[in-house]
Amino acid sequence: MSSATPRLIPLLVVLASASILGLAPILVRLTETGPAAAGFWRFLFAMPLLFILVARPGGEGIGRPSKWMLLAGLFFALDLSFWHYGIVMTSVANATVLCNLTPVVVTLIGWVFFKEKPARLFLLALGFAMAGAWAMAAGKAGGQGTNPPLGDFLSLLVSFWYAGYFLMVKFARSTAGALKVTFWATLAGLPLMGGVALTLGEDMVPATAAGWAACVGMGLMHVAGQGGVAWALGRLPASITAVTILIQPIVAGLLGWVIFGEILSPVQAMGAALVMAAIVLAQWSNARGPGPTKTGAAPEGTAPA
Repeated sequence: MSSATPRLIPLLVVLASASILGLAPILVRLTETGPAAAGFWRFLFAMPLLFILVARPGGEGIGRPSKWMLLAGLFFALDLSFWHYGIVMTSVANATVLCNLTPVVVTLIGWVFFKEKPARLFLLALGFAMAGAWAMAAGKAGGQGTNPPLGDFLSLLVSFWYAGYFLMVKFARSTAGALKVTFWATLAGLPLMGGVALTLGEDMVPATAAGWAACVGMGLMHVAGQGGVAWALGRLPASITAVTILIQPIVAGLLGWVIFGEILSPVQAMGAALVMAAIVLAQWSNARGPGPTKTGAAPEGTAPA
């Protein structure tokens, strides 16, 4: 087996998982609940399937969570809560660009704290990814939101919360399988999402069967999407995964066009092409040399301190 093959499989898994996660904005719109409440139902309906997969005969077993799994749940709950409200309070363009700074945050953390200096080609890929994210947001019409300064701040924090989620999952994967990590991170985030929704007085219960179906769909999407990302994070550098997962807004844009008739403008199409080019360049930079190593990865059987 060539050296490129082990990298190809996780890359394909990330692409497939990110494509599944691209369903999230569509399903959130169909849940008929508040933004944080949608996240609560997403976690709740994911739990039975995650439990079956982890506790099944031959599975890894439930066991006990590590601190990294619990922290992953905290960061992911913060990510969903801040993102859902940030996009209401500021413009779609600002919210999309600021939250998609996750690859920059992950790369900088790896560079500063783990001495993982990125290759020049990867930095070029990062630039393409950010330009593509900006073009996809700028090409979409939208108002300025209810509170632009606060919305911008919340959206900027999303990039840090999602970067934290990536790194915590990466750390957790040094001693546990993807499904176990996803199970405990989801269980940890469940009461947090419910608490946020109740505190903010959101509509908790869908009004129709279609709304309930969307909530169940979010649970299935979560297991397949986040489970796949967690699996890949045990085999790819977190920086590469963070860039690759930017395919999510491309899938969401295409689904919005097909399902809701939202037109994909030429500027958005150009942005999508830039993101795809960034994914190819990022993977190429990883294949050409050591480049960024597996951010935060610990030796087999150990966990970072």
